[in-house]
Amino acid sequence: MNNDSHPVVAIVGGSSGIGLAVAQRLAMGQCHLFLAARDATRLESRAVELGAEFQSLDARDGAAVEAWIEAVQARYGRLDGVVNCAGSILLKPAHLLSDQDFADTLALNLTTAFHVLRSAARRMMRQPSGGSIVLMSSAAARRGLINHEAVAAAKAGVEGLALAAAASYARQGVRVNCVAPGLTRTEMSRGLTQNEAVAKASATLHPLGRLGEAGEVASAICWLLDREQSWVTGQVIGVDGGLSQVQARA
Repeated sequence: MNNDSHPVVAIVGGSSGIGLAVAQRLAMGQCHLFLAARDATRLESRAVELGAEFQSLDARDGAAVEAWIEAVQARYGRLDGVVNCAGSILLKPAHLLSDQDFADTLALNLTTAFHVLRSAARRMMRQPSGGSIVLMSSAAARRGLINHEAVAAAKAGVEGLALAAAASYARQGVRVNCVAPGLTRTEMSRGLTQNEAVAKASATLHPLGRLGEAGEVASAICWLLDREQSWVTGQVIGVDGGLSQVQARA
């Protein structure tokens, strides 16, 4: 066990997209960084570049998440921050969604968030310093968007989970918050953002007139992880170009 004061942060989905952008920002400071993702090859490559510890993990498996979080906490005797960036994007109207489509979307977005939050909270609530848990929502959870039924339902569930957990664990100093992006350029969204017509239409929906970048969302996540934000909990922070709250001009 190492009792130094550098933050210990675990990121699920840390090998690409927003999760990787968070890891890259944290790696520039003094931080003990642990990454997990399903793609073992890419995960190892990214982790080695960043000097992070890593483990291949499917966060839909609650027992696997529990074992990993336990190992992370045991490594330094504490766990200061956890981020769940596991997720998916499936855009279909309800009448075209199969039961499997819907179940998979819930599993990848909501179930993973629950597993990560449960395992992190179990340990953070016993720490004098508490900790910070950040989950990923979406602007689609707060604004009706065409063909977003499955992902909107899953992400709205994530927000409800975060708010309830923020209330449950506040007395133990465990902060739980969400970041809710608009359409952001990542590997996950490549099918949308590389389609010129789709990207242009989406940019028009965002009042700031463009798509987001992974680093912009990562900045908000890192802000929530920082110990200086010790009075911020139960919040859903939109990093969405105004999509969820502001009407763009026609």
